[in-house]
Order: sequence, then C-alpha cells, then structure tokens
Amino acid sequence: MSNELISKKDLLNLTGISYGQLYRWKRKDLIPEDWFIRKSTYTGQETFFPKAEILERIAKIQTMKENVSLDELADIFSPGGTSCKLNKEELLATGLVSETVIQYYLANATVYQDVFEFNNVMVMYVLEKLLQSGDISLDEGKMIIQLFQDYYLAAQAKKIVLIVIRKMGISSCVIAEKTDVLQFESNTKIVANVDFAQISEELRLKM
Repeated sequence: MSNELISKKDLLNLTGISYGQLYRWKRKDLIPEDWFIRKSTYTGQETFFPKAEILERIAKIQTMKENVSLDELADIFSPGGTSCKLNKEELLATGLVSETVIQYYLANATVYQDVFEFNNVMVMYVLEKLLQSGDISLDEGKMIIQLFQDYYLAAQAKKIVLIVIRKMGISSCVIAEKTDVLQFESNTKIVANVDFAQISEELRLKM
C-alpha cells in the first residue's frame, strides 16, 4: 500500500463522486475497510485513503459500473477465492495460461487435478508471468507450487504477497501478509514480489 495519503474531501473533489457513493461502495465491499484511515488533524478527526490505490479503484469502478453490477464488481475486487472452476480445455481457451505451464503445474503438484479452482488458476497465472519473463527458474517454480499447496489455504483470507529470494545461487520463497516488514541478509536478491490481491483482481477482470 502506498504511503501517500489523500483526504476524503480532496478525494471527492478530485473524482467527482459523492459522499453517499463512496460509502455505498464501502458497504458493497468495493473499497476495503482498511483503506479508510482515521487521523487526527487540527480540525479534529478526518478520514484519509492510500492515494494511489483509492484513485485506481475508483477509476475502475467508474469505468465498469455501467456494464457490471456492484455485486459482480465486489466479487472481482474480493481478495478471497471464487466458485470458478475450469477444466484444462476451458482454461486454455481463456488464453491466460499456456499448455506448457499447465503441464508443468500438474507434473509438480502432489494432487492430480482435472478441474482447477480459482486459486489453482491464480498460481498458474503467476507462474506463467514469472517463467515467461525469466524472473524465476523451473526449480523456483516448483518451490512456489509446493509452498502454495502447503500454506495458501491457511493464508488466503489475508492480503498476502509471494516473495522469491536468491543468494549465492540458493533460492527460497515465502508467503507473508502484505503488512509484514521482512528483512533479508545483505546481498540477498529479491527476484519476485507478487501481490496476490492485485493478481486476483487482474485475473478476475481478464476472466
């Protein structure tokens, strides 16, 4: 989350939305509760928001709300899983994940799957991006698959990030809450830092 904040008054003026719209979107879970930050000012208590995140979210809502219901938007922006299930052919038809990555995922997952839930698709989508970009190796991809099989279900209700690090040719990966401050040894290279709330939103929009 960005450190720069914007006041509620400035936000309403800048975006042209009303107080009522803002709080309706909050009630509909289009805007996270933890983005409403209460701070003391010389005039008393005021509400502030993380500037980059709230402006981007409002722009998306304004662009999409004519064609998508607020309930559907809430599902898109939700950090949790959905009831979406796709078989291999349906997943390939989306164009989001290649045949190569699906086979790679199946070869390294400990439980065979012929139908993929949203969380499985999300991991494959991340692998597709990281492997295609060359940011991670095939062995690092295997670690990511194993990590998510072991720990993602316990972490999925939280806002999490995936961090892959490398030092002297030795790699490791970790799932952490987005608010955690992690310190690594000197000369440790962060080769991937993936925000799964953003990935979830990006994937839902594309699907």
